[in-house]
Amino acid sequence: MADRETRPTTVWSRPERGARGPAPERSRYEITGAALALADAEGLAAVSMRALAQRLGTGPASLYRYVGSRDELLDLMADAVAGELDLSAAPSGDWLGDLVGLALQSKAAHARHPWLAALNDRRSEVLGPHAIDYLDHALAVMAPAPGTSRQKLEAIGLLGGLATLFARREAMAAAGEAPGAGDPPAQAAHLAAVAAEGRHPHLLAALTTAGPPPPAGPAERDALFERLLRRLLPAMLG
Repeated sequence: MADRETRPTTVWSRPERGARGPAPERSRYEITGAALALADAEGLAAVSMRALAQRLGTGPASLYRYVGSRDELLDLMADAVAGELDLSAAPSGDWLGDLVGLALQSKAAHARHPWLAALNDRRSEVLGPHAIDYLDHALAVMAPAPGTSRQKLEAIGLLGGLATLFARREAMAAAGEAPGAGDPPAQAAHLAAVAAEGRHPHLLAALTTAGPPPPAGPAERDALFERLLRRLLPAMLG
C-alpha cells in the first residue's frame, strides 16, 4: 500500500479512457499527433487545450477525457518525439560508435521540432514509455564500456544535453539569430583583429596555430558534434 501511495502518477499510469461513458471518439495518439503538428507550425506557446480542440474540431472539455492537463499533453509530446528514434538495431559491440549514432538521431529530432529544447527546459523529468526504451537501449549499447552505472547514466544525460545545445544553435543559425551567423568570416576577422592588439597573447597563439575557421554547414556541424562526443565520452567513462 505504501508503495502505491508514493508511486508518481503520470498520464501513462492511467487508462486511456474510463470504463464508463460513451465510446471514445479520439485517442491519445491522435491528440498527441495534432499537438506536435501545432507546435511544429506555430511554436510551443501556441499549444493550448483550446487551440488543440479547435484543430481537432471539438470542444476543450472533450480532450480532458483523454489528457488531464496541458502538462500531461506536453509529457505525451516529448515522449512521442523520443519514439521517433530508431532503436531497432542490436548493439554492434562498438559502444562509442553506437552512442554517437543515437546522439545524431537525437539532434536530428530536436532539429525537426525546434520547440523541444524549450519544452525540456521547463518541464520536470517525466520519462514516458519511449524515453524509457531509449534509456534501456543506450545502457545496452554501453554494456561493454568501462565505467560505473552512475557514470553511464551521466554520459547518457550528456548526450541529450549536447544534442539539445547543437540543435538549438543550428536553429538559431538557420534563422540568422546566432552571433555571427550572417557573416562568419567577418566574425573570425574581428576576433583575429582583437587578438592581434597584443592584450590577449594566448588567444593570438591559439588562433595562429588553429588557422582559418572551417566551414559551418550542416555536415561540418555534425562532424564537430561527433568529434566532441568521441572525446568526451571515453573521458567520462575511463
